[in-house]
Amino acid sequence: MIAGARLLFIVLVVLTIVYACLSLYSRSVRKGKLEERWAQEGMPGDRETFVREGLEEYDGSIRRKLILGVYIIPLTLIAVLIYVTNFM
Repeated sequence: MIAGARLLFIVLVVLTIVYACLSLYSRSVRKGKLEERWAQEGMPGDRETFVREGLEEYDGSIRRKLILGVYIIPLTLIAVLIYVTNFM
């Protein structure tokens, strides 16, 4: 039981680091695309305002929520593996 709790703790720490890195990377890619779009299309107004509004839309997007799969998929696979190993 203690070994399982220790494994779960280590897995959660690693997954949190992966989630943070993936989230920051995805946000920076989106920001770069917004800045590039603003420059190419020659949009009127302030670039920072355009980028900020675009990132606010990104925060509510499904892509941002899909990154939570970093937690769901590995933990589900570990639970299935433990179940199959112990009860089948």
